[in-house]
Amino acid sequence: MYKISKQFSFSASHVLDKLSDAHPCSRLHGHNYLVTVRFRSETLDEFGFVKDYKDLVAINDFLDREWDHRHLNEILPFHPTAENLARYLYDKFKPIYPELYCVEIQESPKTIAVYET
Repeated sequence: MYKISKQFSFSASHVLDKLSDAHPCSRLHGHNYLVTVRFRSETLDEFGFVKDYKDLVAINDFLDREWDHRHLNEILPFHPTAENLARYLYDKFKPIYPELYCVEIQESPKTIAVYET
């Protein structure tokens, strides 16, 4: 099995307002998010790639256009936890990139949420 990954980044704010008022994440705060997308394939294409990294531009364009420097609570129809962001990106890009099997959302150097199939 061949595997590759690529990282993207965006900055955004959110409020996890379902938490108690005593929880620090219930207040407005932001992150410099790091998104890692992972792909796998039993075979390589004619160029020797699982997926050409330059063909992943749709992910970068989406993050830059839709999420970068935005308040996620205002633009997303779901509670903007890192776990939900990972699942959303997986569901959005799996039809475009069948080799996609994992999306990781890193909010800080010590916190990473993963959605994997």
